[in-house]
Amino acid sequence: MTQSDRKFSDLFEDVYSSPNELAEVLDLGVEMLFYVEEGVFSKEDLRNVVTALRKITLELRK
Repeated sequence: MTQSDRKFSDLFEDVYSSPNELAEVLDLGVEMLFYVEEGVFSKEDLRNVVTALRKITLELRK
């Protein structure tokens, strides 16, 4: 595993209990793109997805 791979992995270890949990949040984000209307998803769910996507984006841009 390269240093970049480890850094990427470490980024999520404290927030998500497993890669599967992160995948579930990202899947929810994809679903949200199709159904974002008021009242469909909680604000907390939306924030969790945005946070995960931002962290991935920032790490991939390094």
